[in-house]
Amino acid sequence: MDLHHLNEFCIAHNVAETKGALAAALQLTRLFSKDTLPINPENYLTDKEGQIKGLSGSRLKQILSEHGMNRRFVSEGGRTNRGNMSLMRDYAVLINAIAPSEQEFAIIEQYWVDRILDFLNRQPLKLEADNSLSISTAIDHLLQQATKRQQGIPGATYTGTVLQQLVAAKLSSIIENIEINGASTADTPTGRDGDFNVGDTAIHCTTAPGSLLIEKCKHNINDGLHPIIVTIRERTNTAYTLAADAGIAENIEVWDIQSFLSTNIHEHGRFDSASRHASLSKLIATYNRIIDEQETDPSLRIEYNG
Repeated sequence: MDLHHLNEFCIAHNVAETKGALAAALQLTRLFSKDTLPINPENYLTDKEGQIKGLSGSRLKQILSEHGMNRRFVSEGGRTNRGNMSLMRDYAVLINAIAPSEQEFAIIEQYWVDRILDFLNRQPLKLEADNSLSISTAIDHLLQQATKRQQGIPGATYTGTVLQQLVAAKLSSIIENIEINGASTADTPTGRDGDFNVGDTAIHCTTAPGSLLIEKCKHNINDGLHPIIVTIRERTNTAYTLAADAGIAENIEVWDIQSFLSTNIHEHGRFDSASRHASLSKLIATYNRIIDEQETDPSLRIEYNG
């Protein structure tokens, strides 16, 4: 079977770049293979037309299991991704044009499984082990890699996820049994006052401080908590300005992730080169464990050879 048109579709719709699109494409292939051609995409809309009918995490897990894959990929199966609506309609047009046989549907399904494998086997981010660089500069370069990777991918939040889980790794080194969640987990459903609750402190992680975050901080203060915002260096002034406009500048802390981690690593490394690299290696190992447990994209892991 010639996969030329399938490759063109994959590239044109950036399917291989997002978990939700890959999950949807694989499941739709299975659903379409059980349907009668030509496919009518209207049959795959939920009653409120907000989701794609038939997509689920359990269905995705079952299909991947049939292909010998038991690695975690995406929990909701792509059904909640609004962008997948147009993907589904365009994919139905493609399938109708190809009019695959049962055997060809199996080949198409394997094609999407292979794209998922490619996604899972992407190269990790790299943290430089260069003694000529400061720790904060090395971390800044790491964040720049994450930002570059998410460019052109609507909804991708690689930088924010890396930032939050680096903070999680840092906190895990000093606090036992701290609650850690995936970066996409909202605060309200989990009952958290921030991304991390530590004692009487609510820690918020963000690459883009905004008014909603400041409102959360105001609620923290009213509840007797001390809010801390951890952001990227170039956004600290934004956070302070927003806090000042809201009248809470004297009640919050704003830290940049680069200095936050660098200070910790230097202290634990006792300002010695070998010990500093050992401390950084331990932090990255903890971060990678958190990524494996809480996130679904293994390319968020960090490679550090220091």
